[in-house]
Amino acid sequence: MNSDLLLVLGITVGAFSIPAVISAFSDSRPPRAAAIAIVVSGSLILTAFVTKPGGYTAHQIPEVFARVIAELVH
Repeated sequence: MNSDLLLVLGITVGAFSIPAVISAFSDSRPPRAAAIAIVVSGSLILTAFVTKPGGYTAHQIPEVFARVIAELVH
């Protein structure tokens, strides 16, 4: 599997889990689905860092997003 795609999916799932956590806490219910999403997100990001030789830097992340979107569009 493409490590760039794993990184983008992990960051996207993590970003979507933040509103789920806030919603669960504001409704006084346990954030089960949000916790699962955070674990999945962390696993995807960790797998991307481990499978990419040399890992990623913070400056590469926007380039990775652009590259993955370009691959999906083309």
